[in-house]
Amino acid sequence: MTSFASHTRDLIQVLPGHGKLILVIIAFSLGTATHLNASSDEDAKTVAALDTKYQAAVKSNDAATMDQILADDFVLVNGRGKVSSKADLLESARKKEVTYERQDEEPGTQKVRVWGDTAVVTALLWIKAVQAGKPIDYKLWFSDTYVRTPAGWRYIFGQASLPLPKTDSK
Repeated sequence: MTSFASHTRDLIQVLPGHGKLILVIIAFSLGTATHLNASSDEDAKTVAALDTKYQAAVKSNDAATMDQILADDFVLVNGRGKVSSKADLLESARKKEVTYERQDEEPGTQKVRVWGDTAVVTALLWIKAVQAGKPIDYKLWFSDTYVRTPAGWRYIFGQASLPLPKTDSK
């Protein structure tokens, strides 16, 4: 049975009827979620493999695989502040706007942290490609956020650093 701290009970008392119900449902869900979910180690391995699969899909412009992994309300923010949606990334892949030689996480840099139904992957990514007819070759750090859904883990939010100076890549 979920028990509430005194400050939570006080909050429940001042909320209107539906607010109380929502708060109680959330509290109960949080209290039981850890018993229903797979272990954090298993989740971390699953998300790590999924993120590696996603990077490979980007590298090969595999829009179908990207579509399966990305959440419908996905958002990516790059180091210059450009915001891209799932539709933006899928369109770019379908048009093959970038031809990748490398789109790979540097070995040993991937770290997955899991908190219940949320996981964050950080890694150093090496991108070597041709974009708009110009060669690009740089490394950047990224953080990818995944959430557990009824359909499995989905990539919901990504944020990437600016390209790192060549001397600071490691």
